[in-house]
Amino acid sequence: MPDKNLLLADLERSYAAARHLSARSLAGQIERIGFQCLGCGQCCRGDDNSVVVFPFEVRRIMAKRRLDWLEVAQPPEEGEWDNNGNFHTLEWRLKKEGLRCRFYDEGQCTIYGQRPLLCRTYPFYLVEGELRCSECPGLGMRINEDAAQEIAGQLILRHITEIVEAIALTKKYQDFQRGGYKEGNCCIIHDSEGEHKIPLFTAQRS
Repeated sequence: MPDKNLLLADLERSYAAARHLSARSLAGQIERIGFQCLGCGQCCRGDDNSVVVFPFEVRRIMAKRRLDWLEVAQPPEEGEWDNNGNFHTLEWRLKKEGLRCRFYDEGQCTIYGQRPLLCRTYPFYLVEGELRCSECPGLGMRINEDAAQEIAGQLILRHITEIVEAIALTKKYQDFQRGGYKEGNCCIIHDSEGEHKIPLFTAQRS
């Protein structure tokens, strides 16, 4: 991880800028681009389906569905080994079954009311306050003003939340000596609440 103080200073600047984003301006851009969800489920299935989910979002789904943490979320596969053979990774992803989200069933989202901010704002996202779009067949379709404003507000909330979570993660993050795989050790997930240790899901990661 880069120098913690420099990273925190950069995140604080991003947070200050995010608080001044204009929902009206974003909504206007979204209206010009156009979007309608077609309910096709492409964003819920396939190799590219990886949804970052924050601890408070995991708990919201747990409470509604009466599930355990690891029934809702899983660690990403990207990470590094320490010299004790533990695998370190950052934040959580919504649980998958095969290539699809485990909460996508028969063409429907079964946690629609509790879906993460990433799902609420797809296919839009912000990079340094600038609007970007992921691929989606619903782009270019007419969207009304109220719907555009709703997405814009959720986008700003998501952007600020991502920064706040990153600040908390960075403050709590403890670096480690790099190493390699050793059988029988654990996966350590670093998030905004600290470190969480769980059994390794596979015998080896590359």
